[in-house]
Amino acid sequence: MARLGRYFAPDQVLHVIQRGNNKQAIFFKRDDYIRYAQWLGEAALRYGCAIHAYVLMTNHVHLLLTPAHEDSLPGMMQSLGRRYVRHINDTRGRSGTLWEGRYRAAPIDSDDHFFSCCRYIELNPVRAKMAAHPREYRWSSYRAHALGEADALVSDHAMFKRLGRSAAERQQSYRALFRGKLDEGFVDELRAATNGGWALGDERFKRRIAKETSRRTAPLPKGRPAKSGKDKRQLDLL
Repeated sequence: MARLGRYFAPDQVLHVIQRGNNKQAIFFKRDDYIRYAQWLGEAALRYGCAIHAYVLMTNHVHLLLTPAHEDSLPGMMQSLGRRYVRHINDTRGRSGTLWEGRYRAAPIDSDDHFFSCCRYIELNPVRAKMAAHPREYRWSSYRAHALGEADALVSDHAMFKRLGRSAAERQQSYRALFRGKLDEGFVDELRAATNGGWALGDERFKRRIAKETSRRTAPLPKGRPAKSGKDKRQLDLL
């Protein structure tokens, strides 16, 4: 089945993931993380992507961001990808692709799922047993959110700003969000939405995104036949 077109809706938060080819590493030493983060920040600024949360894992990357324009996300990812792949190929004497196809993205209902998505992203190193606590992992947005550490990549979302009137209040409130276990049901929903290119939110949210993007935002029910013409267009907007 052909891959669905890219999403763009004004002021819409997206969860983005890009993996290494065949689940292989994309970062090999400290300098790789530094360069990727630097070039990501430069590309985000150039193309108009506000990055709210991120984590750089050994073989994949998670981003939570808001693109300003229709070409903001693809422009950023293409610019970053070309620069970073060239760096890895040159320094490691390799050639060919580094990525497992194109990045994947899904619109997220920020009112309901923004902080759950942040938690999922920033807890990745803990779930992978690379750190006992997210504050111990250098290559994520957790320390900017929870500890006030300077991070040029992070652009605070309105949801984060509502956590408190001062920076200290916001950081304290954010740390409190990480108490308790992550909802595995949400994790499954987020992964399915991102891998499939679907919207994550209630039906009202999905209808709004479908209207703004003119594309389907959820998979068809099993056993439901495809249609053509006007009926197919109406079905695709569900």
